[in-house]
Amino acid sequence: MSEQAAAAGRPRVLFIVSAAHQLTMKDATLHTTGFWAEELLVPYKAFTEAGFDVKFATPVGMVPQADPRSLNAHDAAELDHIPDLRTPLVLDDVEGGGYEAVFVPGGHAPLEDLATDEVAGRLLTEALAAGKPVGAVCHGPAAFLAARRDDGTPTVAGYRLTAFTDSEERQGGLADNMRYLLEDTLVALGADFVEGPAFQAHTETDRNLHTGQNPQSSAQIAADMLEALGR
Repeated sequence: MSEQAAAAGRPRVLFIVSAAHQLTMKDATLHTTGFWAEELLVPYKAFTEAGFDVKFATPVGMVPQADPRSLNAHDAAELDHIPDLRTPLVLDDVEGGGYEAVFVPGGHAPLEDLATDEVAGRLLTEALAAGKPVGAVCHGPAAFLAARRDDGTPTVAGYRLTAFTDSEERQGGLADNMRYLLEDTLVALGADFVEGPAFQAHTETDRNLHTGQNPQSSAQIAADMLEALGR
């Protein structure tokens, strides 16, 4: 079935998910990573309970993995009950027009692949330009690092947003060995970065861009996007 035909059913939300299983550190060591379970599960349940069909897409269609540090037995069981997560769409094949909204969960994994993925950047840019709700939480906004408007300017330039902060990264113990810090990089692209208290729920909405600072923001960013979708 084509994406156009599938779109004739329930309204759909696209989750762009990192397929990286490891994060390359500054000293060339590899840090095991993946998407953060809470940041995918909480919005997934919110969207599906509101009547949306959630589809997942990853670079080259590779099956994503949850960061082991984010998993408990309950979350692992819930992830196992999402069959589409085991058969994600190939990001290159996604037709963004068939979705009502686009969302990017975090975990450190997006820093490894989505941050340089021009297809992800294009899909996010097109969705923003079309007025669709676009959301990203924690390290999910790394997907905007490769996003450019038609004139070549960064898509996030001039947008108020948030993401996992430098302070939180330092408290997490990885900052000194990371190749770059997300907050600093977003600011360098011209984003108006707003920092909330560390590891407390904090979201920002600027026009149709919705961002959350950390895992604790997962429920609120889903609520922000559903409100924008009229649910």
